[in-house]
Amino acid sequence: MACGAFGMHIATLSNYRTTICARSSLGSAFKTAYRAGVVIGFTLVSASLFTLLVLIAVYKNALGLDEESKNANYYDFLFETIAGFGLGGSTVALFARVGGGIFTKAADLGSDLVGKLESGLPEDSPRNPATIADNVGDNVGDIAGMGADLFGSFAESTCASLVIGCNSITNLKGHF
Repeated sequence: MACGAFGMHIATLSNYRTTICARSSLGSAFKTAYRAGVVIGFTLVSASLFTLLVLIAVYKNALGLDEESKNANYYDFLFETIAGFGLGGSTVALFARVGGGIFTKAADLGSDLVGKLESGLPEDSPRNPATIADNVGDNVGDIAGMGADLFGSFAESTCASLVIGCNSITNLKGHF
């Protein structure tokens, strides 16, 4: 959820800066928007990786696992326990994407229909108050949902690779 909120904050600031840059040149507007996307992407992936690292350290200490232990399944138990992180990230991403999208799209659709049908205004007309709901809906539904989705996807893929890797190490130990 924090990744979605951070993504909305950065996107709001960068949208303003991109608009100002677009007044002078399209190239500088593209650079500003691209750099903002890079900041959001790297920050969200870094937050996911840092959270995963902290969880591994906490679980390792809480479960009393040492690397020098005689237990051959040391990595199996640790990384299968960590796999819940990927599931949790995916669940939160699902609710952030779908939950935020439903409410904002409902507000967008209702106000958009009133503006089009009753007032005869186009969808993105500055005289249509629905454009504010449309922009908020895009910001929350797309950016916050995409930020949470990026966090969840990274958590899932990292946890899956950890589980596959630890099973491969365990299976290789028996052959050599």
